[in-house]
Amino acid sequence: MPTPVAAATAGHRPRSPSPSGDNSIVKVIFASAAGTMIEWYDFYLFALIGTVVAPQFYQSTTELGAVISWLATFAVGFIVRPFGAIVFGRLGDLVGRKYTFLVTMTLMGLCTFAIGLLPTRAAVGDIAGVLLISLRILQGLALGGEYGGAATYIAEHAPQGKRGAYTSWIQTTATLGLFVGLIVVLVTRTTLGEKDFAAYGWRIPFLASAVLIAVSLYIRLSLKESPLFAKLKSENALSKNPIAESFGNWFNLRYVLLALFGATMGQGVVWYTGQFYALFYLTSIFKVPLVTAYTIMGVAVLLGTPFFLVFGALSDRIGRKRIMLAGMLLAVLTYIPIYSAIGNAVGPITPAVLDTAGKVVTAAVASSPNVPLLIALVFIQVIYVTLVYSPIAAFLVELFPTKIRYTSMSLPYHIGNGIFGGLVPVFGLILIQAATDPKAQSWLTPLVKPMGHYAGLLYPMVVASVCFVVGFFLLPETNHVDVQAGESTANG
Repeated sequence: MPTPVAAATAGHRPRSPSPSGDNSIVKVIFASAAGTMIEWYDFYLFALIGTVVAPQFYQSTTELGAVISWLATFAVGFIVRPFGAIVFGRLGDLVGRKYTFLVTMTLMGLCTFAIGLLPTRAAVGDIAGVLLISLRILQGLALGGEYGGAATYIAEHAPQGKRGAYTSWIQTTATLGLFVGLIVVLVTRTTLGEKDFAAYGWRIPFLASAVLIAVSLYIRLSLKESPLFAKLKSENALSKNPIAESFGNWFNLRYVLLALFGATMGQGVVWYTGQFYALFYLTSIFKVPLVTAYTIMGVAVLLGTPFFLVFGALSDRIGRKRIMLAGMLLAVLTYIPIYSAIGNAVGPITPAVLDTAGKVVTAAVASSPNVPLLIALVFIQVIYVTLVYSPIAAFLVELFPTKIRYTSMSLPYHIGNGIFGGLVPVFGLILIQAATDPKAQSWLTPLVKPMGHYAGLLYPMVVASVCFVVGFFLLPETNHVDVQAGESTANG
């Protein structure tokens, strides 16, 4: 079953365009990856400071309720990402890759800086939460346009046989953004102390991103347009309606749906379980001290990041499909044993101390966690992340023709990651609450109660299982497709 690109390129293979002017492949990769890393850093600050800042924006009768409210705001940014993919994907296919991801980066930077200036609930009441959600929506729209542009931009410069290796640098950016965020938050917290960090220090990581955004914009401004897009433009062969061609054409739409249900939704839940959900389990469920939990995550992420490049390059040789599906299958089979081992490695938890009014005086805390073992257990999950995530950019680029690539690849990616993946922490904590809270009575309770704290793993395991089955039977292999050949005649 030929992909749209393969069908379009059969029998017509002109010489591949090469980067021109100042667009050396090293500069292209660095500028695209650095900018995308900074956007992920901005986006993920929410997850890193949620348990501290949530009470300042939301009122709840329980600590877990405040965290769920904060995570819902975190998830809003993911839910709107598909809309950003449509808006900016269309723009990228009409006016160009470079200018579109300059717009998305500027929007993200302004929103992140503004979050650092927001008044809290104590100052302005419930409007604080409304303002936060509004900025979060704009961030999600911006990120919905950023990834597709950066991945497409690199892929359209990459030579045949190196696309997985080159685009895997983009795949490192989400993890590196998380790592940089961990370092910035950790340094700020330890320098100021918990009291000052909760009072005002949480603003510093948001405000500091303005410097990073400015540097990245300066670098990106010096880049030229993608050679494949420039070629189409010179031949007057650009799509006049990328949205209609992407989603109104069944030949292309079926690949959009297959990309979603056979690749990106499984990739999304494995990604967020292995990095964000692991952090929430450590801090909110197993009560590992925040600094210790950040250290565990930071070391595991640092050790795992090179494997994005390893599996990206390997996908050029053995194919994208088998690597992605292997990561999903391993996750489904081993999540319960891994998190059970995490629970054992955490050790005894000292209960919270309450006053006569039921207010927490001293929070519950894991008194003697086995840090090296916890690093190893999180590292295994990061390896699963590298398996599912490393080939995905090259796979999506190869699945769609140049004139509608930005639009076509962005939507399934951001539904898979934004909707299915971004809701992992929210659904997970809701399932945990249904399984462990004596007051919780719903149709979910009898289904999840036997799993206790591990009930939250059901959602990513079910989604990854469905994606594995669909992908195994229906997903095409794409690493043989030459995206640089015959693009001006794609889809007729």
